[in-house]
Amino acid sequence: MTSGQPGTGSARPTPTGADAESRPATTGTPTQPARTSEKAPAETTANHSPPGDGGATGAAPDGDPAADPATSGPAKDPARPGDKQATAANQDTTAKQHAAEGDSTTRGSGPIKESTPARDSDASKSSTSAKGSDPAKGRQEDGADGTDKADGEAKPVTPERWEAFASAPEPKPSIVSRAGRAVGRFLIHEWTLAALGALALAVLMTWPTLRYPRYTLPQDYWDPSLQAWQMAWSGHILLADPARLWQSNTFFPELWSFAFSDTLLGYAPAGMLGSGPEDAVLRYNIMFVLAHALATLGAYALARQLGAGRIGAAVAGVSYTYAPWLLAQAGHLHVLSNGGIPLALAMLARGHGWSLRHGYRPERRHDGWVYAGWLVAAWQLSLGFGIGLPFAYFLAGAVLVAAVLFFARRLRTGQAVPFGRRLFAADVLGGVLFAGVGLLMAFPFFKVTELHPYAERTIADISLFSPPASGFVTAPAESRIWGGLHEGARAALPWHPEMTLLPGFVLYALAAGGLFFSVWRLRHRLLLLAGVLVTMAFAMGTRFFDGTFTYVPLFEHLPGWSGLRTPGRLMLWTTLLLALLAAGAVTALTDRVRELTAHRIPSWPGPWLRMATLLPLLLVTVEGLNTTPHPVVPTQPAAMRSAEGPLLVLPSNQSLDQHVMLWSTSGFPDVVNGGSGFTPRQLDDVRRVTQSFPDQTSVDYLRTLGVRTVVLLRGQVAGTPWEISIDAPVESLGISRQEVGDAVVYRL
Repeated sequence: MTSGQPGTGSARPTPTGADAESRPATTGTPTQPARTSEKAPAETTANHSPPGDGGATGAAPDGDPAADPATSGPAKDPARPGDKQATAANQDTTAKQHAAEGDSTTRGSGPIKESTPARDSDASKSSTSAKGSDPAKGRQEDGADGTDKADGEAKPVTPERWEAFASAPEPKPSIVSRAGRAVGRFLIHEWTLAALGALALAVLMTWPTLRYPRYTLPQDYWDPSLQAWQMAWSGHILLADPARLWQSNTFFPELWSFAFSDTLLGYAPAGMLGSGPEDAVLRYNIMFVLAHALATLGAYALARQLGAGRIGAAVAGVSYTYAPWLLAQAGHLHVLSNGGIPLALAMLARGHGWSLRHGYRPERRHDGWVYAGWLVAAWQLSLGFGIGLPFAYFLAGAVLVAAVLFFARRLRTGQAVPFGRRLFAADVLGGVLFAGVGLLMAFPFFKVTELHPYAERTIADISLFSPPASGFVTAPAESRIWGGLHEGARAALPWHPEMTLLPGFVLYALAAGGLFFSVWRLRHRLLLLAGVLVTMAFAMGTRFFDGTFTYVPLFEHLPGWSGLRTPGRLMLWTTLLLALLAAGAVTALTDRVRELTAHRIPSWPGPWLRMATLLPLLLVTVEGLNTTPHPVVPTQPAAMRSAEGPLLVLPSNQSLDQHVMLWSTSGFPDVVNGGSGFTPRQLDDVRRVTQSFPDQTSVDYLRTLGVRTVVLLRGQVAGTPWEISIDAPVESLGISRQEVGDAVVYRL
């Protein structure tokens, strides 16, 4: 640090005050050192100056030239007894003064404010003249040039002497480590965890669907067999002959037979994998589980986009997917495949920078999300019109309302609301794509209506499936919690599979709480409540004032609405709106708990309060538990594997024909059998005429249709006319008969 150590007499501090005036100005003669108490401030300041500052050099800044050994020469006095102790005491005193004055200077941070008392101007001048240079320059040369004068000898200070204490340089990550970090970030991302959580929950909540996925089907084996065939047919024909998509191998020789019911066409890529009935059943079960997972993820995404927290959004996703009323629809994959609805709405809202909680934020617009939203909406529509048609009309109404509000705000404020050409182009192109898919899907259905006018629904048909108000508090038999308790209430319903519409008592309670305690604004809560009441009124069909002001106008004036026979499925929208109300309440609760536990001392109640916020999620999950049966699918007869089409399988009825459709996935031969939302008159004629098969009349009629093979199943003929005629001789009819396994094959 300074030349000489304190208390040794090697360096003397510059006197101040009266001492400076009494001392001679010359430097050649040694002088009596001042008292230790008078020199302590200057000496201590010099000794405590940090490295790099002018006061840390051998020259005392702005001080007496006598203190500089380079100018004053040897000027040493014998040290007085007790100088060392006095100097140490003065250093301690000065350190305390620094602390009291708030000296916050850190080493190496730049110039410091010195606490040395003011020097006499004459002494300063003499010091300057003795040094022969400017004091600032002297400080720069002595301290800032990286040298330290000790004992009159300059020693260079280089960075190398401190390298041992520096932290090791950060190693450059390799490609493998960078990839590992990227994968790790992806795995812990919110949406990755949400997707995995939704998938795991779907497997658990639908169990044992995946226990024997090649041999069992959920709910029953009639409609699921039909839908398993639909996926298999669309995947097969799009690879083999796409032009024949709507002319399926069933209901031979009917045209447009693939449009006799909802098609699940959006699952065609899955249908391209595998072949045969077992693969079709496996495919159906996998898509059944994935449909639940997508519904949970879609509702979660929508609630998050609108402004709900994670737990609130999870409550919305679970309550939307596992509402008790949906347990009665376990055999209708086209109804359960509704995840595209909230997911598309979430994407469209994200692309337009809009949320329920924060309103319109133009800086968050992104046309990529808009394109994705319209694509998902078009895919959802391709799964079927049963729930896709109301979704299409909702989107059309939302676009109209948004356009009106946009221009109304512009007229009211006189300012153009930020929107952008790219966003407008995305909406136009996406809307055109959605409308195009809708028209392409609707064309075959209009052809079916033209060829089969009796297939259209009537108001009387709608009345048969219209639920009463009691249906909104009645659970289906598949509900593990409420199924047994509501057995009497179900018995009072005319057609309980489509009239047990309970969305969940927990969901009702959370939504009611969301009307009073929520993160949504009051007007938004009231709009959600109005939506709940309106959709309930529509779901009642003709039971709400005969549907005069609700369902009947839609039935009579909206294209395609007359094809919807079950108004109760509109409960899907009621459930979604209730889920959003519940998400607002749960989010407000979690926010409040977070505020209460943020700075709480002691903190012991905090973890318990945070865990309590998971209680709504647990309750809606428990209320969605089910007892859905999983019957074994009837085994494909050996005769069906080798029979040549066109063929007819007897006995034939709506239920058994759905099994035949599934069995026909081995090679897809043309079959007369078929099951759908309606029965063509020609198939009715075939079933009536063949009651006496084999006889000449039925053989001739089948030959007229082009049928070449008839398969009569022995296991199904009990109690039918074929129980007697199955072993009758056929030589006189000009046909052949052959036993193949548990069936009799007739070749016409």
